[in-house]
Amino acid sequence: MTLIRFATAGAVLMALSACGGEPKQAPPPTPQVGVITVQPQSVTLTSELPGRTSAFETSEVRPQVNGLITARLFAEGDQVREGQALYRIDPQPYVAQVANARAALARARAAIASSSALARRYGELVKINAIARQDYENAITTSQQAQADVAAQQAALRTAQIDLARTTVRAPISGRIGTSVVTTGGLVTAGQTTALTTIQRLDPIYVDVAQASADLLKLRQQISSGKLSRDGQAARVRLKLEDGSVYPEEGILQFTNVSVDPTTGTQTIRAKFSNRNGLLLPGMYVKAELVEGTQQQALLVPQRAVTRNEKGQPTALVVGAGDKIELRLLQAPRTIGDNWLVTSGLKAGDRVIMEGASMLQPGAVVKPAPWNPNAKPAGGAPGQSAGQSSGQAK
Repeated sequence: MTLIRFATAGAVLMALSACGGEPKQAPPPTPQVGVITVQPQSVTLTSELPGRTSAFETSEVRPQVNGLITARLFAEGDQVREGQALYRIDPQPYVAQVANARAALARARAAIASSSALARRYGELVKINAIARQDYENAITTSQQAQADVAAQQAALRTAQIDLARTTVRAPISGRIGTSVVTTGGLVTAGQTTALTTIQRLDPIYVDVAQASADLLKLRQQISSGKLSRDGQAARVRLKLEDGSVYPEEGILQFTNVSVDPTTGTQTIRAKFSNRNGLLLPGMYVKAELVEGTQQQALLVPQRAVTRNEKGQPTALVVGAGDKIELRLLQAPRTIGDNWLVTSGLKAGDRVIMEGASMLQPGAVVKPAPWNPNAKPAGGAPGQSAGQSSGQAK
């Protein structure tokens, strides 16, 4: 009985084996990819340009009279105010000139009194023909000359007083004063080419940057065509210092030079910044971030979703119709933060693959799911397909 059972079981197994029936494998699951849906949004476009700081006002202090310096009345590097005394020049020669001018004025005034009296007397005598009319006219002329001499001596006295006042050299503007190139006892002359010192007003302060005229032309064309709009914020300028820190005050755009430098093809743009704490000094290298305008219907794509092909052109993988992968050629002229500004190759509503397509080819069917930036990637470079360059678009 036992032998019969074993024989029956063996026959069944042999029959099954003879049929050659292997169990069918289940089809592989549809790969899942993380996607973002591109939506238009309003973005502010900026340009970062290198520049240099320059003083708001600069004045080179020069003497206006000749003489010896008798005193220096400031400390180098101090903040001085307009009208503050800086140097004293020996005033004695100019005191004497003022005295001489006063004496000459007194003499002229005495002469005018005498000549006027003589003219009056001759006027009475000429009426009765007691003197010749020519004598009367000569007396009138002498009186007028005396009056002119008084006016000339008054002007000479005023000139002497001005020269005396100029023996005290005063600050023409308020600001930070620099090194003095002359010491007590030094001889100075009026109109000399060498300045005694220089004063710079540093609050506010200017920042001058150079922008390519082609870029400015393109910007104007975009504004005129309506692609960009300016709503008042275009006047704002932000500043980055040499150490990479951001200057706490925002500046205001002052003007753009009306001419283009033919050697560099650039135009100078000037912005004004408050400098109450004196952090900015003339000649510092900075980077100015200028607000160009606002683009209302901008398409932004994260940089990690964009790669370059063998020609160096930016590309991105998109889940298209039928949930099939499509390779799109993009135009992405600039970055905004961590995103590329895409001007061609995508449209609103497109599903851009962020991760999960590293081993897939265009045309493959996938299962799209919203991309979670906080989730750990399944592996491979996000959004990179086989045969694509691993480098990000720049």
